[in-house]
Amino acid sequence: MKSETRESSQTIGLFGGRSDGMDAYGLSTASRLARIREMLQIVRRYDIFHGLTPQSLRRMLEELGPTFVKAGQILSMRSEILPESFTRELGKLRTSVEPMDRDTVLSALRAEYDRPIEDIFDAIDDRPLGSASVAQVHKARLVTGELVAVKIQRPHVQEIMAQDISIIRSLARYASRFMGDEQFIDLQSVVDELWQSFREETDFLVEARSLEEFRRNNAACAFVSCPKPYPALCTRHVVVMDYVEGIPINDTARLAAEGYDLAEIGTKLADNYTSQMLDDGFFHADPHPGNLVINGGKIVYLDLGIMGRLSSHDRNAVRDMVLAVARCDSPALADGLLRFSVSDTAGVDLAHLLADLDAIVADYGMADLSDLDIGGFMNAIISMAQKNGVELPGSVTMLARSLVTLEGVVHGLLPEASIVDIIQSHVRAHTSVGDVSERELKRLARETLAATHGLLGAAGEASLAMRMLTRGQLRVNLDLAGTADPLEDVARIANRLTMSVIVAGLFIGSSVVYYARIQPVIFGIPVIGFVGYLMAFVLGVWVAHDVIRENRRRRRR
Repeated sequence: MKSETRESSQTIGLFGGRSDGMDAYGLSTASRLARIREMLQIVRRYDIFHGLTPQSLRRMLEELGPTFVKAGQILSMRSEILPESFTRELGKLRTSVEPMDRDTVLSALRAEYDRPIEDIFDAIDDRPLGSASVAQVHKARLVTGELVAVKIQRPHVQEIMAQDISIIRSLARYASRFMGDEQFIDLQSVVDELWQSFREETDFLVEARSLEEFRRNNAACAFVSCPKPYPALCTRHVVVMDYVEGIPINDTARLAAEGYDLAEIGTKLADNYTSQMLDDGFFHADPHPGNLVINGGKIVYLDLGIMGRLSSHDRNAVRDMVLAVARCDSPALADGLLRFSVSDTAGVDLAHLLADLDAIVADYGMADLSDLDIGGFMNAIISMAQKNGVELPGSVTMLARSLVTLEGVVHGLLPEASIVDIIQSHVRAHTSVGDVSERELKRLARETLAATHGLLGAAGEASLAMRMLTRGQLRVNLDLAGTADPLEDVARIANRLTMSVIVAGLFIGSSVVYYARIQPVIFGIPVIGFVGYLMAFVLGVWVAHDVIRENRRRRRR
């Protein structure tokens, strides 16, 4: 096996954000410009400004390359962004990507090993089992006789995706400058997360390790498995694993004909996925039907290229939030959400956050669990968090997308069941009295420590305030809810009242002059009165315009 090493050069900058090894792919300004021209030509050919059909959008993304195919795959799961016809068509990007020819596949394999591939593989099927944007899978037989699935990365896909992400990063950097603090998401963080995800997904040694870890975590589970990898044959661009042939989990007619209980499969699938999330903290992040088959009574997960992780802290927060939804407990839901935040929550308006959560609980919490739209609920939570300045980690948004995908699979098996109900049942069944007591003791200890620090701090502040008061050095800062500068608002109100009095005075004075018939006159009105009326009109329009503009500005907040 050829050893491939690539040094990761990390840089930070005022505007560039963090770059982990981007230069290792040999990118240059000339290559970026050439790629931008290529992208513009493709986009221009599809005439996006006059409308795209679902089919033309899919074809355009395929022509733009693997980065945009991956974006299309993500969009295919976001029904709140695109109409159903588009999401259904984009779903074809998971399996309907143009496959590599045999010569390309063999060349890619030969480049990975320091010995002839004939010494490793006895036969390789010409027809791929599946073809995706990053790689495709072929059935093969080792010289030792085992049937295996060989996942081969497309040539130069790393360089192409790295270049595309580099371009997107530049666009995000410039967009961030113009948007400033008004952006509702940190564009640079999103691109950095995309870059990290790309690095992990295109390093197939990560997937080989994920297969081994997943098998260890589920070794005690009799009904869940995944292919066994062959570490000695895995490289950064090739994964060799057991070949698993099974019934696709969405082929319900065939499953029923084979004697499988669909309700049992759906319940076990959701229960095991809950174990992955809340017990192991290591979950399959793309559980769509193409990655799930039934083989020998087992649910087999395929393609572990995208996996998610949750820390112990995050798993406890998820448990608390699930139980809070069941109780329609907005304060507990808010507490769990704030524990997820990766940014400082000191400036979060808790009253506004609770009001938004009350609205979400009213919309979703009162519905029957079988009718709960978990996709809509998760998207509402994420949008509400962004709106209130609560920055959620990438693992949470990945988990949300995964649950939306899993809900669709479970619904095909159990139309009347709810994945939320199954998750809640798992949490209650696997939460002993000792676990609850331990968590409550830890929470009590944390709250006691925080309260003690708060009391000591308050005592110190009170002592300082008393000393300043006795010396005449105490000042009071007035802060009213809903306003940034209360004195400025008071001054603005006073100015408007003053101008209104002036306008009224000018109008009344001009009317007195008009009835007095003081000479000279213009348009039948004394000149002095005419000037007064004109000034009153101009100032009145100015005051009205200022009021309307201020109201619009407040609504935009």
